Order: sequence, then C-alpha cells, then structure tokens
Amino acid sequence: MSAAATAGAADLAAPVRVMLCDDSATVRGFLARVLQADPAIRVVARVGDGRAALAALPEARPEVVLLDLEMPVMDGMTALPLLLRQPAELRPVVIVASALTQRGAAAAMAALRAGASDYLPKPSAAGGGLSDPVFRAELLEKVKGWARIRRRRTAPLAPPPQEGVPAGPRSAALGPAPGPAGCGAGAAEGGAAAPDPVRLDAGGAPASRAPAMRRWGPVPIGGRSLPEGTRPPRTQFPPSRDAAPGMVPAVAPRVVVVGASTGGPQALATLVRRLPAGLPVPLLVVQHMPAGFTTMLADHLDRLGGPPAAEAREGEALQPGRLYLAPGDRHLLVEAGAEGVLRARLSDGPPENFCRPALDPLLRSAVAACGGARVLAVVLTGMGQDGLAGCRAVAAAGGRVVAQDEASSVVWGMPGAVARAGLAQALAPPELLAERIVAAFPGRGSRGA
Repeated sequence: MSAAATAGAADLAAPVRVMLCDDSATVRGFLARVLQADPAIRVVARVGDGRAALAALPEARPEVVLLDLEMPVMDGMTALPLLLRQPAELRPVVIVASALTQRGAAAAMAALRAGASDYLPKPSAAGGGLSDPVFRAELLEKVKGWARIRRRRTAPLAPPPQEGVPAGPRSAALGPAPGPAGCGAGAAEGGAAAPDPVRLDAGGAPASRAPAMRRWGPVPIGGRSLPEGTRPPRTQFPPSRDAAPGMVPAVAPRVVVVGASTGGPQALATLVRRLPAGLPVPLLVVQHMPAGFTTMLADHLDRLGGPPAAEAREGEALQPGRLYLAPGDRHLLVEAGAEGVLRARLSDGPPENFCRPALDPLLRSAVAACGGARVLAVVLTGMGQDGLAGCRAVAAAGGRVVAQDEASSVVWGMPGAVARAGLAQALAPPELLAERIVAAFPGRGSRGA
C-alpha cells in the first residue's frame, strides 16, 4: 500500500472530531459525555456562541459542528452560512439542534434550506430530556454517519493501478447483519460501498451493474435558497425514454411509497428535486419525525420544484403527481374507496418498530388497496429496519422495491435490511432512485391506473 493510501486509511479510521456550540454549559457538558463515551468520537471544542465557534475553527478543525440555533452574541442561523463558507479543509458538516416545538421545527427547516446537513430535536423533559436513550442513539448515529460521508467526499482519489497490475475487485459484500429493529437503536453503521448502483438477484447477491445513467453530485438542501413563500418552477414530466432493463414492471405502479429515518430530510430533498411535477401516481412518504416537524418538512419539500407536497389529511382522495407526508405521531394508510379512488387514512394505532408514523403499516395498506404488483417501494437512509416486513409483502405480491445505497446513506439500517433480505432490485443514491421511479412509467402522462 502506498504512503498516500496508508495515510488515507488512517484518516478514515481516526475518531470523528466534533465541536459543541451551545450557550448552556450544562448541555455542552452532557453532550460531551455522551459523545466521548463512544471511542469513535472526540470532542475537540466546546463554545457558547457562533462567534466563538468561528474563532475556534482553525485550531480545532472539527469535522462535525453541533450548532444550537438560539444563542447570545451570534446565534446559530447567523453562524451557519459563515461556517459553510470556510475553505474545504476547514468546512464542517453542521447539525443544528432545535427545541421540540413548532417554532423549533420551523427554525430547523430554515437551517436545512440554508445548508445544514441535518437537525437534532432536543427532547422535552417529559420525554426524558437529554437522557432519552432514543436521543442518545440518534445523536451518535448522525455524528458518525455525516462524518463518514464528509470523509468520503473529501478523501483524495486512489492512484490509478500501475502498468500491468490489475486493479483489485470491488467487494460485493453487503456488510454485517442489521441491528435490532427500531427508530432509535441498534442500526448497523454503513461502511464503504461501490458508488454505482448495484442490481441484486433474488438471493440478495449483486447480479450485475446497473446500466450507465446520468449522474449528479450531492444535492445540498441549502445553497440557492429562495425567499419565504416562493418556489422554483415545477419540473415537468420528461419525454418518454427507454428505461433501465428490468426496471419497468409488467404493470405500472399505482402508488409510490417512500420511507426514511436518520438522514432522511437530506435524502428526501435530493429525491424530490429530481422528480417531475407530472408523476402519474401519488407519492406517499413516511419520515420518522415528531409531530410539528412534519408540517414544516412538508412545506420545505413543497418548495423544491418537484411534486407539490403537503401533510396527508384524513379521508382525502390521493391525486396523481402530489406528495403526501405522514403527519408526526400518526400512521398514514391508504384505502381503496368507491370506484377505485385511493384515499388517505390516518391512524393512532400503536407504534411499529418503535415508530409512529412507520413505513410497514403504510406498505401493508398499499398492497391491500392497490395489489402488491402496483406498488413501488423506496427505502431511504435510516436506523433500524422499519419497512422490511412491508417490503416483503410488496415483493411477494410482485411489486418493486429499490433502496438507497450504503455509500450515500447516513445510516444503512433500513435500506441495508431490505438489501440483505434480497428484496431490493436496485441500490443507488437518491438522485438515481428518482430516475428509477420515473423509469417505471414509460408512457409519459400515463396514470398507471
């Protein structure tokens, strides 16, 4: 191994460098104890406001900054763009912390539009406060997951093979077995993976590389943010084109169901940006998220120029080309009504996989309402294995399942569980999964009903 390759491997194995920016010394101390209990994390700076964070950046060189939004001197929203304007070698991933309130949710979504990679809602005292084990697990997974993605994006390219020396084969392993089910615990960490999409055979082994497809770089949520109340033009349904072999089912889907958890807001934004407004079926989305936050997430997704988005409402008819987001703390179900009209149903049923909303009940209801062959399931980044049972039902009934690849996932728990079970016809980053969705409707404007 070359010296450069050895140094690169050491960098990838080094503990994640984290800066804590919060005006409460008590919160900083608690977060530091939680993070440093994990040997893969090192807290390199603790500061009380955004100005101090910027001053400490050159010496501390954190990879991840946990940034509180409400602070004196310089608040998080003021500091965020300044942190993201740093040179590449100093520019950290920023995870914002917000109160578990409607105002906090609005601030978190505004931070995502301004370029933050993720958010972390601070739990209420009634829910166990900062000692809540779900909060602790999500904190650790988000810090390590986003640091891993940052390292992959900034790592130097491997040198080309020497003349006459064949390059080593890419590993087709799918990684270790998934951890216990659940929203907030036990998800396996994602490791390195081939960057191109991989099609799996029925047994879960990679069968062949997917055909070459147009590629885009990572699509940040922030960047060219629009003024409040405005949105980019909607992308129209593209001209009909040949789909990737094996991706067009015998019958077109009648509904597309998407599930996500940890890291999901970024993945959903990337996916939705690439979808046309004229998608001929409804798009139903479950994101593991507290009540209040889903309202703001729906508004955020609605501004991206893809399908118009809103929280689902009880009993409403599901229209083609629209995105319906499960409300926080309610399961979203789909029901076939009179004359075959699909309607949204909201349920206060018990959590599944420790989650409400959960992906599994939505997938089961979609199979029952549409017939499994008319369902296309998309599983994005997230802890646990919510969606695994539902995807089994979809696949058994002849439907399609695709999932986010390991390299682009913050946590490869949910999509990894589906891949290891042999249920995913394709693994790809969100921007290419959007192409797979469009490719399932070869006749432009066809409703698939």
